[in-house]
Amino acid sequence: MNDGIELLSPAGNVDKLKYCYTYGADAAYIGLKNFSLRVKADNFYQDEYKKVQELKQKFPGKRLHCALNISFHNDEIDRLISEIEYFKQYPIDAFIVQDLGIVPILQKHFPDAELHLSTQASCMNREAVKMYKSIGFKRVVMGREASLKEIAEIKDAVPDMEIECFVHGAMCIAYAGRCLMSAYLNGRSAQSGFCSHTCRWDYDVMAPGDIGKTIAQSGDLVLREHKRSDEYFPVYEGENFTAVLSSKDLCMIDHLAELKKAGVDSLKIEGRMKSVYYVAMITRAYRKALDALEGKISDEQARPFIDELYKVSHRAFTTAFYFDKTEADKTVSGASDSPWELAAEISSAVSEEQQQWILNKAAEMKKIRDDEYNGMCEQAKKAFDLRVEKMPDKYLPYVLPKEGWKMYPLTALNMIDKNTELELVSPDINGKRITFDDFKLVNPNTGEVYNWVCADHPCVIYTGEEIPDGTLLRSKNPEYVEGKIRDTGR
Repeated sequence: MNDGIELLSPAGNVDKLKYCYTYGADAAYIGLKNFSLRVKADNFYQDEYKKVQELKQKFPGKRLHCALNISFHNDEIDRLISEIEYFKQYPIDAFIVQDLGIVPILQKHFPDAELHLSTQASCMNREAVKMYKSIGFKRVVMGREASLKEIAEIKDAVPDMEIECFVHGAMCIAYAGRCLMSAYLNGRSAQSGFCSHTCRWDYDVMAPGDIGKTIAQSGDLVLREHKRSDEYFPVYEGENFTAVLSSKDLCMIDHLAELKKAGVDSLKIEGRMKSVYYVAMITRAYRKALDALEGKISDEQARPFIDELYKVSHRAFTTAFYFDKTEADKTVSGASDSPWELAAEISSAVSEEQQQWILNKAAEMKKIRDDEYNGMCEQAKKAFDLRVEKMPDKYLPYVLPKEGWKMYPLTALNMIDKNTELELVSPDINGKRITFDDFKLVNPNTGEVYNWVCADHPCVIYTGEEIPDGTLLRSKNPEYVEGKIRDTGR
């Protein structure tokens, strides 16, 4: 770990792992297929360890944590043991676990890897921390119900135990995420990584006529458990949703100084199932905020990047249990949209040889077309010109060399055309406007210049802009309305 507070970001696949590191995370956490609480994330399997090894070499000093945080049944223990040799191919620095049954197995086969206690274990007091330290744990990921005051007391009592805390992302209404609601309703256990987020489903309040809907929309409807007559859970029905037990999103970016004072060693961002754009923007915001806290940059330099955090889709924010647990008791419905959506990922510039090959290919193909055109009679030329006018996407122009321009591989994720409002974002570029006058989208196999691209088009972006590796191209979200909350209970 570096001298300051560690920033730990979520990586649901190899692509996201790259962006965790690129956008400023000191460490990233991954899940391995079938042994993680995020089964619906891509997770890591087969030969992806090779790509992970390459990333670790590319980003020296960055750490990799592996979540093996399900509750294991006997057959899963057997499968874990049978796949140990495969796991050893990953450059894992720490395992995040809740099930003590796998501790001796990991200690035996991974003697150099640290053990981190998962938040699923709900560790929230100094005596429990002492116990976990005594059996070999290096770090405790605090139960989310712990307050900053309690965390500070634990750090004072066990100063050589590292403390990790969630600081951003989705919160589970259940106790440290140990929820059986999903398992009861549809047989998908959260403790095996199959949570269906039933607390965020859309429910109808059923009653004759419009009585139920009228009551639900009034905001006066609450749930009360029979044996706890003084506890109430609000139920509110919007236009197309009913929120029952859906919690707010956690956000502690404005309270990093308090976390540091409490003795927190690592700040954890939730979101292995989130998008590349989410992971990049949230990681970058916390990186800049931490750099400002540690005096590496000014607050003014960090602020524009922090402000971008609020433009990423999210539910209403809360500080949860850190200051006042009543904050965590407030349910919420819907989420804000983002004014931006990810249009494309851009990689490092191609080699000079590869760029020249594309330009040569374009010149060769252009000469063939020009020779064919020049050999036509005037009537045939007119007919060809008419076909080009009617089918511009079939008869594309070829790229011409431009002094100082470079080609970068571009992976389109959404439609990009001349009408798309685009911005470049990178670890240090907050949002730079770029238009079709600033670049060409080129087929690297033919040298043709596209009028538009979308997913699965082979493409390089040819531009005079200097584009750092890991830059993202984002486009305006045409459906975004400022202040609008999407009408979903999830």
